[in-house]
Amino acid sequence: MNGAAPDGPPRGVPTLTEVVDWAGTAAPASIAPDSAGNEPAASDPAQVPAQAPLATLPSESELTALVLERVQHELDLMIEYRIREALTPLLVRAADSVVRDARHELASTLRDVIARAVAQELARQRGRQQSA
Repeated sequence: MNGAAPDGPPRGVPTLTEVVDWAGTAAPASIAPDSAGNEPAASDPAQVPAQAPLATLPSESELTALVLERVQHELDLMIEYRIREALTPLLVRAADSVVRDARHELASTLRDVIARAVAQELARQRGRQQSA
């Protein structure tokens, strides 16, 4: 066992009843109930909490603008997702095609460059043989 009582928290961890002594607490005198149990008004007006102002409802145009903004945001996200979903395979195919064409052109250019280099080297060796 790790030091916990069988039906309680581990040793050293206070329980709520140990932290707050409910029997020893009382409501402040200014708002304590009277002998009949009725809640009286506070005796000091400075202690009366100010009432929160009533929330005003947005006007129709404000509500329309708010809803339009939310719908536009959702629509933008949905359109972006659908466009990405539709364009991804097309862009992959286009990129593959560009890579394939570039490889073909590079191989063709490389063959031409090597053929010219070999022809120049053969011509140079023939020129040496004839002058020797």
